[in-house]
Amino acid sequence: MKHKFNIFKGEHKPSFGARDFLKYVGPGLLVTVGFVDPGNWASNVSAGADYGYKLLWMVTLSTIMLIILQHNAAHLGIVTGDCLSEATTKNVKPGLNKFILFSGVGASISTAMAELLGGAIALNMLFKIPIKVGTLIMLFVVIWMLFSNSYKKLERWIIGFVSIIGISFILEITLVNIDWKVAAISLIKPEIPRGSMPIIMSVLGAVVMPHNLFLHSEIIQSRQWNVEKEEVIKKQLKYEFFDTIFSMLIGWAINSSMILLAAGTFFSSGIKVNELTQAQSMLRPILGNRASIIFAVALLFSGISSTVTAGMAGGSIFAGIYKEPYDIRDSHTKMGVLITIVLAAVVIFFIKDPFKGLIYSQMLLSVQLPITIFTQIYLTSSKKVMGKFSNGIVDKALLIIIGVIVTGLDIGLLITSFN
Repeated sequence: MKHKFNIFKGEHKPSFGARDFLKYVGPGLLVTVGFVDPGNWASNVSAGADYGYKLLWMVTLSTIMLIILQHNAAHLGIVTGDCLSEATTKNVKPGLNKFILFSGVGASISTAMAELLGGAIALNMLFKIPIKVGTLIMLFVVIWMLFSNSYKKLERWIIGFVSIIGISFILEITLVNIDWKVAAISLIKPEIPRGSMPIIMSVLGAVVMPHNLFLHSEIIQSRQWNVEKEEVIKKQLKYEFFDTIFSMLIGWAINSSMILLAAGTFFSSGIKVNELTQAQSMLRPILGNRASIIFAVALLFSGISSTVTAGMAGGSIFAGIYKEPYDIRDSHTKMGVLITIVLAAVVIFFIKDPFKGLIYSQMLLSVQLPITIFTQIYLTSSKKVMGKFSNGIVDKALLIIIGVIVTGLDIGLLITSFN
């Protein structure tokens, strides 16, 4: 297969040692921030506040599904040298491919809107900055990060942000009395309390996101060697799978920590929480001012990092429409990035209720997600596209089952939102 190389890619002979694997870790962590974003915060806080530890299992199940889907997306990038957007342009009928990809850009805009909004809410929590002013601050910070940093620098920034978010929740949990025995059982024991289906659907919808599938298939190529040889491709797939599992498990731990925090504070005190600002203000009297500040700081870094990755996804999808890889120096990538984050900021200015803005963004993602998932399954199952690395019967069946489950729950979330 013919492979092209962009600013992400290089050609060298891999050693496949332990040190080389450590150098390989990174692409998965950029994807991880997509499911520890402000939308997840709202879903997880509600899950823990309303049902205690009972919905922890949904985070575990969602993460397992996510690992399989993200691995499959990365599989496409490694084997073909094309991201999901480029592969769609090249292998799906004209007209239909444009519909798929422009809807993908729309999903990235919707995602970026929620991320910018989350960061603006955090600035309001910390400094009392109005939401719209905070949105502009977030917009300028993200544009600066995307246009003034190379991919490698961005990757280090994001890894740093993920670390801050993780450490923040570790600090928060040390202040809370957690029933670890019950929590451990709830992580693997499915339970659906009465009235919990909307939150269950929301938790899943906030974990599996279309822009992350496009993004992973692109950024995985930042570690790409000369993969003309079959043995090198197999090694690449192995390293990618470890990176994906490692990164998704970090996301699983952070999401689980959110539920544990909400369960150990709000649920145990009988407090209902419907908004992130409400959660932060209620943490203060329960755990003290330090906890509420840590909560807001973690939310701010979550908003910044996830907006950056949403912008990268939008740029990757838009460039792919022109059969080009992501390259921030290229006009099509620049246009895609700006369309994604600037339009997202503009939309926020027309939303009166920030919390409803988060709901609307989830609704749009629910509509687009099935399109992306089944396009990916079609491409990775095609021998024309993937050659001998196409999905086997078992892999294809598993992906379709996951696709149907995720789609069904997301459609349910959409219907619930309208009701």
